Amino acid sequence: MTINKLFALIFSLLCIVLIICTACVPPWQSDAALFLEDLAVGSEESRLKGRTPTPTKISIDYEIREYQYHADLYISKESTLAGIVLIPGIAKHGRDDPRLVAFATTLARSHFMVLVPDIPNLRDLKVRAEDSRTIADAFTYLISRPEFPVEAQAGIGAFSYAVGPAVLAALEPIVREKVNFVLGVGGYYDVEHVITFFTTGYFRNKDKWHYLKPNEYGKWVFIISNVERLSDPNDKNIFLKIAQRKINNPNVVIDDLVINLTAEASSVLTLLQNQNHEHVPSLIADMPTAIRADIDALNLSNKDLTQLKAKLILLHGTDDDIIPYTESIALANAVMRDQAELFLIDGLAHVNVYPERLNRWAMLRAINALLKMRAIKAEKL
Repeated sequence: MTINKLFALIFSLLCIVLIICTACVPPWQSDAALFLEDLAVGSEESRLKGRTPTPTKISIDYEIREYQYHADLYISKESTLAGIVLIPGIAKHGRDDPRLVAFATTLARSHFMVLVPDIPNLRDLKVRAEDSRTIADAFTYLISRPEFPVEAQAGIGAFSYAVGPAVLAALEPIVREKVNFVLGVGGYYDVEHVITFFTTGYFRNKDKWHYLKPNEYGKWVFIISNVERLSDPNDKNIFLKIAQRKINNPNVVIDDLVINLTAEASSVLTLLQNQNHEHVPSLIADMPTAIRADIDALNLSNKDLTQLKAKLILLHGTDDDIIPYTESIALANAVMRDQAELFLIDGLAHVNVYPERLNRWAMLRAINALLKMRAIKAEKL
């Protein structure tokens, strides 16, 4: 199960719990409650389905600056009040992931025009900074559609590791002044801090180190994403075999594989096997130049986020064992104080839901913040 699917499953379970509280939801949150209820029931009947026609979904091909793209477009049959480019995340099925389709459909029922571009790297479990241009081009196409109201707001939404490329896309000069918001769920700010966490379990909050057992999945996705940067073809094949074994069983023995690695590849393995958070910076510095270049390109902490015009709507589970919640705190703190809305949700994680700790109202407020983007630009909050 991919990170994107895991989060979608958690999201659906969370919605089921929230239905119980629907009767006591304040009026200003009613749309958010309908939104969450619709996600929870999937293809079953809901109040939102009862009030809205099934959105139109079409597969399209488009061209931006001679680049050819493929995407799915979801449009309400009633009216469009806002637009969003929704990034599939690290998922083999990409835009066809059933849970992503459900989320896009609910957005469309809520009067968003939704464009879900096909991004081959993400389908191959790779994260690349250059995909930010694909996302920016998708945004350009979305707002150029003749059905898209000129006064409507538009943004970009992404999950987990895809949040980085989404923010980089919002910084692209060709769309920077036009992107009104970025929705980021379980995203990151500093790649080195994320690597520290998924290798050692340590993360820093308010100058103090904290420990949470990390999910091994993030570590091996890192390998799949970077294996092609190794210069020796044999190293690439070995690391792919290691990752495939470890994803299926984190405790599996790999001694028969690692003995054949070159010194270059061994530097990567040393980082992944390290348990001391203080050693991470030097171990990253010892890795191949191409991998370090990718890390720098994907990093947000080394970018000038004062150039970002979009509002940030950030959700993060305090129990997240893929990317620590402190990354969304750092991202929110990197922009102007009124530019980000941050929702830390107890009981929400990439792989687990803890109902007894679930902060139901934080999730409702987060969805309400997104739905507010349906206000016209002149009334932007």
